[in-house]
Amino acid sequence: MILKKIYLENIRSYKNQEIEFPKGSTLLAGDIGSGKTSILLGIEFGLFGLQPGQRGNSLLRNEAKEGKVILEFEVDELNVVIERTLKRGKTISQDSCSIKINGEKYEFAVTELKNKILEILSYPKEFSKKQNLLYRFTVYTPQEEMKQIILQDAETRVNTLRHVFGIDKYKKIIENSSIIASKIREEKRIKEVLTANLEQDRFNLIQKEEELESKYFNLQSIEKELFFKTEQRKKIMEEKDEIASKIEEKNKLQQEIEKTKIMYSNKKESIGNNLRIIQQLQEQIEQFKQMKFNDNELLDLQKAVQSFKKQRQELNEKIINISGQIHSFDVKNAENETLKTQLTHIDICPTCLQDVNPNYRANVLIKLNSEISQNKREIEKLNIDKKEINDKMKKIEEEISHAENKMQELNILKVKIQGAQEKEMRIDDFRKQNISLQKDISLLENHMEILRKNIFDLNRFEKIFEEKNKELDNALREEKFAEIKVAELKKEIDLFSKQIEEMGEKIKKSEEIKEKLIYLSFMEDWLIKKFVPLIYYIEKSVMTKLNLEFSKLFAEWFSMLVSDNFNIRLDDDFTPIIEQQDYEIDYAYLSGGERTAVALAYRLALNQVINSLLSKIKTKDLVILDEPTDGFSEQQLDKIRDVLQQLNVSQLIIVSHEQKIESFVENVIRFRKDGGVSRKV
Repeated sequence: MILKKIYLENIRSYKNQEIEFPKGSTLLAGDIGSGKTSILLGIEFGLFGLQPGQRGNSLLRNEAKEGKVILEFEVDELNVVIERTLKRGKTISQDSCSIKINGEKYEFAVTELKNKILEILSYPKEFSKKQNLLYRFTVYTPQEEMKQIILQDAETRVNTLRHVFGIDKYKKIIENSSIIASKIREEKRIKEVLTANLEQDRFNLIQKEEELESKYFNLQSIEKELFFKTEQRKKIMEEKDEIASKIEEKNKLQQEIEKTKIMYSNKKESIGNNLRIIQQLQEQIEQFKQMKFNDNELLDLQKAVQSFKKQRQELNEKIINISGQIHSFDVKNAENETLKTQLTHIDICPTCLQDVNPNYRANVLIKLNSEISQNKREIEKLNIDKKEINDKMKKIEEEISHAENKMQELNILKVKIQGAQEKEMRIDDFRKQNISLQKDISLLENHMEILRKNIFDLNRFEKIFEEKNKELDNALREEKFAEIKVAELKKEIDLFSKQIEEMGEKIKKSEEIKEKLIYLSFMEDWLIKKFVPLIYYIEKSVMTKLNLEFSKLFAEWFSMLVSDNFNIRLDDDFTPIIEQQDYEIDYAYLSGGERTAVALAYRLALNQVINSLLSKIKTKDLVILDEPTDGFSEQQLDKIRDVLQQLNVSQLIIVSHEQKIESFVENVIRFRKDGGVSRKV
């Protein structure tokens, strides 16, 4: 792509101006604010229109109602002329746009025209709904914008470069793969539910067909059997009713004897419990009588405990005093050791600033060592005294524990002796209860004997009733079963054919779903285990290759701009790493010229990498540099000539107010602003 000319009407500080761009290197010269950068903004607007977030008032001249940009350029064998207009209303918006290709004019909407330009420039289609990052990083990047990407956090920088390189498509592929895998799993769960009973349905179909054949065979025999079972059941019921009256009488007698047994058992149990309690009480009373209790012994023990506790408190105070003395000696020794260390390393007295005499130092050290030894001997004596006191404390604790246990035993004995009289009275009450209970037991035994004789006479009817009851249950069950079978068979024979047909259709559909389920499982396995890992690997490989090439070119461009011994490279997240004499230097601590050199080297390396990666794009022969020497020293300005020669592009446009650069380029276009209006000189 080669720019030929641009026409600006009411764009920023321009009213009406046409600028032609020759091939080779061209400098747009002029003072700061003369309108040089407006030319570059006009070129970008002519190509791509207003960008997302860009306001029309940043381009349209103040108070002007309409503005226009006409941009003409060559690409391959095409001569392209783009015309875009701005119009002021409630807001400033793009009014109309058109394009001429080899003299043939086409009217497009704003989005359609951008897509057409991307097609002409061979830019990837995915940039149609994005900002012009590819153009910004291959053709024209404001210097401050490149510094901004260097200062951004690593994640934002990498994501921006992914976007520029077009590698974010891999991330989108992985995200879409995850969505597809999720959809596949959801579809699999649905199909698994639908096919969960397939084998059971097949088994049921075979069973239904076999049952249908047997039902036809069994229907006639079951109807004959039903008549016989009904007659047999009626006869058994008549016999059972006769026996039931005898059984009812026997059951009433049995209930009566059970109640009597419970009463008899309860009274016998009460007598046994009372006898055990009496024996326990007598044993306790006998034990209490053998025990002796002395109040004076308890008082003596209480006084002894108080005396021991007082001794323990005194000994504890001694231990605290000794521990304090030991701590004091330890602190003193630590201070002396510190002083010894200081004296060993001091050659000049910090107070008088004179040399320290060796004899004086030796005398002081001897004195300190003597004092330390004396303190240690005192500590040893105090530790011996402390051990003796601890031994005494241990013996006193044992005496206190022994006395307190003895006191507890005496108090328990006192309580037990006091309860002996009460236990004598309880023994008399239990004996009276047992006499009354024994009389009741005799009456109950006589009553149960009479009931047993009557029950014995009726027991023979129990077995007869049980047998008849079993016969009746069997007869009723067989009759009911026969009735149900007849009804079911008649109904099922009519329905089974239809059910078998429906089950066949259901199985057929389930088998079709099963085949789809197998295919979905294969697709999910392929997607997760093969496709996604492959995309991750491709993305990592591409990023690694780009990083290596980018880092190499970045270091080469920077070395051309800065003569100092810097070691510069890019880390994994494309952050510039600048080292000097094995020390890493933060970007913020570089000089203004060095920061500009970093940004310019980054810009030129990025341009080469993108042009190499997207080799079909048609803008690789055009480079626009906006104030590339901001903060440069005279030596760095001299190196710009080598940089420009190394660029090797068909058309280079530089915006700068540095006069020295005029000698580096083939063409110079000058601009000046008078009365707020910019114009070409």
